[in-house]
Amino acid sequence: MLVALAAACALLATVGSLSALPDDRRPSAEGGGPVDPAPSGSGSAPGSTATTPPGRTPPPSSSPSPTTRTRPSSSPAPRRKPANPGTSKAPAASPPLTWSADSQAWAYGCGHDYVIARPPDQVPPPPAPQDAGTWAATQAAVHGGETLVELSVQGTSGTAVVLTALRVRVAGRSGPVPGNAYAMDQGCGGALTPRYFDVDLDKDRPIARAVAGNDAGTPVPAVRMPYRVSASDPEVLLVTARTAGCDCRWYLELDWSSQGRTGTVRVDDHGRPFRTSGIEGLPHYEYDTSSRGWQPRAG
Repeated sequence: MLVALAAACALLATVGSLSALPDDRRPSAEGGGPVDPAPSGSGSAPGSTATTPPGRTPPPSSSPSPTTRTRPSSSPAPRRKPANPGTSKAPAASPPLTWSADSQAWAYGCGHDYVIARPPDQVPPPPAPQDAGTWAATQAAVHGGETLVELSVQGTSGTAVVLTALRVRVAGRSGPVPGNAYAMDQGCGGALTPRYFDVDLDKDRPIARAVAGNDAGTPVPAVRMPYRVSASDPEVLLVTARTAGCDCRWYLELDWSSQGRTGTVRVDDHGRPFRTSGIEGLPHYEYDTSSRGWQPRAG
């Protein structure tokens, strides 16, 4: 009886000690050792995360952490748009001709008038025709009564260029320039000047009219459009523009056609309009070589 009572007390003590153990240290159903708590969280592969006991520093990972690399953007950088899209134009092709204009041509090579706002004793003797441009510029001279423009036109290749029209544009009109008229002819006039085109600047709508002329006694027929030029076949057109009552600024427009292309070139005095002023009523002088001075012109 005493043995049975002692065995029962021992069993109760064992059960009591087991009930005092925490749940996570109780033996498993299979009778193994205590079971550690599973780590919290989810998504980790088995064995990839180790539990660190409290108060300990976790050991460094044996596998290096992957290096974060910056990948280029899969979308390309935006391209720059051209300024004013749709408004850019291809440069226009050059016309198939070249031209030059001499606005200091004189009638018959020696007859011409200039208006100069200076007294006779301050005006130098008339220049040689080839020096007329420089002389006129130094005296601030304006063509008096008429301007002769010698227009040379030439193609840039062997292909023919057809000159289809020659027009006159008046850029401005005002009263005649004040001053004196000085004659350059020194008495050499009398012969007709070759005139291919004649322009009356006093008309509301002046036109370049083809006219006949005379070159040292040889008749020159009127030249009518169209006209052909090429690199080996240049042409010279003489345009005479006249005025009696205005200070006129004007230029020419020359229309051309070649191989299906057409165009217009502006002919002027180095970027400025030509200028012609009337001389009616102005004192008129001519140069006397014997006295080496300007004298009033008779008649």
